[in-house]
Amino acid sequence: MNQRDLDVLDEIQRRVLWLATRIVDSANHDRDTGDGVKVGGHQASSASLVTAMTALWFAHLDAEDRVAVKPHASPVYHAIQYLLGNLDRSYLTRLRARGGLQSYPSRTKDPDGVDFSTGSVGLGAAAPLFAAATRRYVDAHFGPRPRSRFVALIGDAELDEGNVWEAVADPATTGLGNVMWLVDFNRQSLDRVVPGVRINQWRGQFEAAGWHVVEVKYGRRLAAAYGRPGGAALRDWIDVMPNEQYQSLFGLSGPELRKRFLDGAPEAVAAFVADIPDDELGPLVTDLGGHDLAALLDAYAQCDAVTDRPSVVFAYTVKGWGLPIAGNPRNHSALLTTEQIAALRAAHGLTPETEWDRLDPASPAGIRAGERREALSRRPRERALGVTVPETTNVRANKPISTQEVFGRVLVDLARHPEVGRYLVTTAPDVATSTNLAGFINKTGVFAPTARRSWTEDRMLRWTESPAGQHIELGISEMNLFLLLGQLGLAWDLSGQPLLPVGTVYDPFVLRGLDAFLYGTYSGSRFVVAGTPSGVTLAPEGGAHQSTITASVGLELPGVTFVEPAYAVTLDWLLCDALAQIASGAAPSVTAAPAEDGAYYFRLSTRPLDQAPFEAARARLGDAVLRRQVVAGAYRLVDAHQAYPHLADAPVVQLAASGAVLPEVLAAAAELAEEGVAAHVVDVTSLDRIYRAWQRTLRQGVRTATVPSVPGALRSAFDDRAPVVTVHDAASHAMAWLGSALGVPAVPLGVDEFGQSGSVAELYELHDLLPGSIVNAALAALSLR
Repeated sequence: MNQRDLDVLDEIQRRVLWLATRIVDSANHDRDTGDGVKVGGHQASSASLVTAMTALWFAHLDAEDRVAVKPHASPVYHAIQYLLGNLDRSYLTRLRARGGLQSYPSRTKDPDGVDFSTGSVGLGAAAPLFAAATRRYVDAHFGPRPRSRFVALIGDAELDEGNVWEAVADPATTGLGNVMWLVDFNRQSLDRVVPGVRINQWRGQFEAAGWHVVEVKYGRRLAAAYGRPGGAALRDWIDVMPNEQYQSLFGLSGPELRKRFLDGAPEAVAAFVADIPDDELGPLVTDLGGHDLAALLDAYAQCDAVTDRPSVVFAYTVKGWGLPIAGNPRNHSALLTTEQIAALRAAHGLTPETEWDRLDPASPAGIRAGERREALSRRPRERALGVTVPETTNVRANKPISTQEVFGRVLVDLARHPEVGRYLVTTAPDVATSTNLAGFINKTGVFAPTARRSWTEDRMLRWTESPAGQHIELGISEMNLFLLLGQLGLAWDLSGQPLLPVGTVYDPFVLRGLDAFLYGTYSGSRFVVAGTPSGVTLAPEGGAHQSTITASVGLELPGVTFVEPAYAVTLDWLLCDALAQIASGAAPSVTAAPAEDGAYYFRLSTRPLDQAPFEAARARLGDAVLRRQVVAGAYRLVDAHQAYPHLADAPVVQLAASGAVLPEVLAAAAELAEEGVAAHVVDVTSLDRIYRAWQRTLRQGVRTATVPSVPGALRSAFDDRAPVVTVHDAASHAMAWLGSALGVPAVPLGVDEFGQSGSVAELYELHDLLPGSIVNAALAALSLR
């Protein structure tokens, strides 16, 4: 790139710097929120990436490239999109306002086409890596897509996050030559200037994982100075100078800067800079490569040339570049004063009347912006898959069987489906066989970029690795599981190919990946994850492997539909429905809440259950009615009035339960019948769906000042206004709200302490889940009427 082009880019980056700074300033000084709470923003953290982002969007990226922007640099991103004509001017004064620009880049809430949501540090860095792994899978199965580069702009402090290194080290992310991370190496964290620069450690870790590493440390002026006689001493001194001392130079000028710079320096350095005027010394010794457009573009080109592995660029920057707070150890959340903003506006040749203007379209900078807008424009993506997932695979269960085993069977049957099978892709963090994915793997194989010979013969599991495989095996990292699922679920947008992603994980360890789980759903990703086995029903494994709060997580996590079936056919119907919603790409099931549009979390068990009670309910209700109720979230498994006609005038209690505890609930219902109490048994297949149905009617009543109605999903399963006992192999409060929803007394039973090793019966006794305890709870509920 010639000097004229660099001058144009420099003009653009100056305008980007101004707009990014003013966007934050306007949010804090021009808008009265009325609540006294600081709006906030990150002017200094934005400034450090202005050069790198200007070079990317105005000189390097193509339309198919995808970029994750460091959370605190969101004002820079929005400033760039505004200059490209992709953002209306009205948004510039609406940072962190309702309906305005989000505090951090958001795929689902920002108006200007964000590729990756960022905010929880470390996750935005890893997301493009897994998006590239998804693209590799898509290219192998559906033909090459137009080439995309997957770029992450990350703060150096993000490298303290453990999930970053889990992602870098995972075998599933090796060899991705279309990935580039750019580290904003400003050597400051939120609280301080970092005392020790860890570049050697980080370089070694990336290289050990097979990455290509580039350092952009010095700008052109410093590089030229190093080439002059005596320049080597200057370079050596800057390299060994304590980071705190170097950062402090940015707040100084003139003789004061010279004195600070030479404090502790060898005589040769003092001699070298003796003839450099004070007003030139500061710009020279603070000339960092991360603010040199030519140096950064050269680094990007070096990364493009390496196609067999990911690349990482360490761009040395200063936090607050171009601002009066540059290098200040407390500048992370600092805001420029009104006076400083006025001075900066004037320095950029702007006035209050012109400060929000775009670049003059007739100027070289404006022409470049117009050209780049055209070059970066994208076509809309199709979200729907265009296939019909069957309502059922007609799974058969003639003997007691666990939901975990049924899950594996249903996936194998779907893999055989002529339309659906090719779009299924599974993944697991080294637990594929122990979560019953072996049958699917035997059917479809394991994905690998190139075919690999298997050296082990196993009749039960054929671990055949090739580009045709449909299972992606991960190392033991639940964070990576949810990061990959999140990107597989966004393949329709980022790779132009909708998929049907399914992951499995031991249910207790859903919590290990919770941050990435939330990240994927916040980003609008759609996938299925099965947590299995779960609860204290996993009795011999002990408390560390017994999940008790995951049901609450599934219920409370936005963008997730929590499902906990007990019987084979209910699981079949629910899994087919979930995949059908994902395949549709749009409207949810008519039986589900309108807000449903995201991931599906199945909590499963290894406990075999007798299927006869379900078949009895099936005979009573018929498939059409029963399936509708199962998918809606609850159905009456045992109708006491039909099962025990002699109890027509007896006291009524309702026993509501999910999953593995239903045998104990059924036994309790039989005992209650012997004692003259009619106990209906309700199988809650999706606590989430009936909760949302209840909330929907409540909120409608609140907003319209009308009496809320009982939603159909609850009304069909709980048609008697009778006390309720909730029974759950999970924290008791997850179901306790049912009493309020039904307007009746409730006694919740569940697991509210850490478990221990033992048999199922022993642990159920410990946590009051045996039939005798359920009977006593029912009698207590009746006494509360």
